[in-house]
Amino acid sequence: MNRKPILAVMAAGMGSRYGGLKQIDPVGPAGEAILDYSLYDARRAGFETVVFIIKPEIDEAFRTSVGARAEKAGLEVRYAYQTLDKLPAGFAVPEGRIKPWGTAHAILSAADVIDASFAVINADDYYGPQGFRLIYEHLANARAMDGSPAPWCMVGFLLGNTVSANGSVSRGVCTLDESNRLVSVTERTRIETYAGGIHFTEDDGAHWTDLPADAVVSMNLWGFTPDFLDRAREGFAAFLDASLPVNPLKCEYYLPSVVTAALEKGTAQVTVLTSSDRWHGITYREDKPELVEALRRMSAEGLYPADHLF
Repeated sequence: MNRKPILAVMAAGMGSRYGGLKQIDPVGPAGEAILDYSLYDARRAGFETVVFIIKPEIDEAFRTSVGARAEKAGLEVRYAYQTLDKLPAGFAVPEGRIKPWGTAHAILSAADVIDASFAVINADDYYGPQGFRLIYEHLANARAMDGSPAPWCMVGFLLGNTVSANGSVSRGVCTLDESNRLVSVTERTRIETYAGGIHFTEDDGAHWTDLPADAVVSMNLWGFTPDFLDRAREGFAAFLDASLPVNPLKCEYYLPSVVTAALEKGTAQVTVLTSSDRWHGITYREDKPELVEALRRMSAEGLYPADHLF
């Protein structure tokens, strides 16, 4: 069994709000995709294996672009496919369902090629080098002991550093204890900035609740021991039983829901690692110029090679 931590990249989303396949859209000075920066940072942090979780429809385009560059960077590359029909026995895809089943389902889709502790990232987020160093070190030293909570982790970011001025975002809002361990994470699927700060709604804007800019949020930079796959698998059927009758076309099985269930049962503890790097991402096309300029500046300052990453 491969004992070194693995990087799992969730890249099955086609970027519906952004309007294109943003996983391979060039944003760097030499035409790099945003994911290339995560691969570069992960490789220099110590990761040697990457699992790309994609849709079959983008397989060729992905392999010949990002996949080829990952291999050039010295990473062992594995692929997994997130498809709607990967469901527990007794369940069928609802008629008219197009939306993927969510981030926890994405990881379950890759269970056959994940054989060690692993970090999870989104393909379309820039996390910065510090987060990868922190999570690799944690996973490399994490040991699951019989009878003890699994030693999971996550890298948290400040909400104010992760919002977009161009529309709403979805974030996992975290509650921490005095030891910087995660107590709970709540997915807020519509967070927006406004003149007075940041707020969220759960009823299409009828009511809004403020959130502090220094709230710790999850950007799906998680670290798990292999038992996470068992926890996610155990909860999936129950999720479908509860969710399909009320929201068959859009319900999603989120990573934070698996984490919260494990915390409530005491089967895992999640250490929150703090990164001082600023998060960047493209939720909307209008976000791209800011990201392009940030990457150009970081390359000019020497954080990344000036000519090309690989």
